[in-house]
Amino acid sequence: MSQQQPLISIVILNYNQLKVTCEFIESTKLLTYKNYEIIMVDNASKENPTEHIKANYPHVKLIVNDKNLGFTGGNNVGIVAGKGDYFFIVNNDTEVTPNLLEKLLEPFDRDSSIGVVSPKIYYHSNPTIIQYAGFTEINPITGRNAVIGGKEEDRGQYNEGRYTAYAHGAAMLVKKEVIQKVGMLPEMFFIYYEELDWSAHIRRAGYKIYYQPEAVIYHKESITMGKESAIKAYYHNRNRILFMKRNSSSFNFFLFSLFYTFLIVPKSVLKYIAKGQTTHLKNFFKGVLWNISKTKYSNL
Repeated sequence: MSQQQPLISIVILNYNQLKVTCEFIESTKLLTYKNYEIIMVDNASKENPTEHIKANYPHVKLIVNDKNLGFTGGNNVGIVAGKGDYFFIVNNDTEVTPNLLEKLLEPFDRDSSIGVVSPKIYYHSNPTIIQYAGFTEINPITGRNAVIGGKEEDRGQYNEGRYTAYAHGAAMLVKKEVIQKVGMLPEMFFIYYEELDWSAHIRRAGYKIYYQPEAVIYHKESITMGKESAIKAYYHNRNRILFMKRNSSSFNFFLFSLFYTFLIVPKSVLKYIAKGQTTHLKNFFKGVLWNISKTKYSNL
């Protein structure tokens, strides 16, 4: 690399998962790249982790928020505290591999237009099954996209690095100058769709997103997603509309609105009623109404 051992600020969030977070910190002891700092942001967990972290991981810089700022706000607190040339935004329920950081840095040196690099992500419980090998573009009508390689057995079919539409929020190495130019994670999202929106804004600023298969990380998210929570019903639907507002032309957003109104809304209503999920249904409409009231977030 042209700049030897740039400082990497590893930013992790903790919210009522201290054991899992400590397992991540333990895994960083395997890293062969040594010029990094770990910034742990606690999002107002029920149990304050300060005593445990200070006693067991004194090298970790801990920040304890007095309220839950979500994935976006919590990570932004960590970014502000970091001193790195690069920021590795990574989920606390992951475990690293020894050469992860070196491999994540390599594409930046080859192409100065790269702003963010994400690794190949495997499921921790099924370590030969891919969770992420890039993203397709968001469909301008449906507001949906697909994970490349998602839930596929790894047979080497995604072993070639490539530019991709969006970074993965579970693991993304971001160049400091990108954050200085584009800004930090968009806090109005709180959780869900935030890395897609950030990636879209980063690309519009002239940077590229890169998938680096030689860098590997394992994610403890279940391969079989559990039941949709009522909170997810709110944020996922709210932020799907919000993303389209901020990243679509007026005409495309009009088409998306028609699709959402006449297909997604009745389909969701029937689904929640059939399952007796009245709280989910209420939250679904709360997410829709939130967007109607927040016109300032359109096309930023």
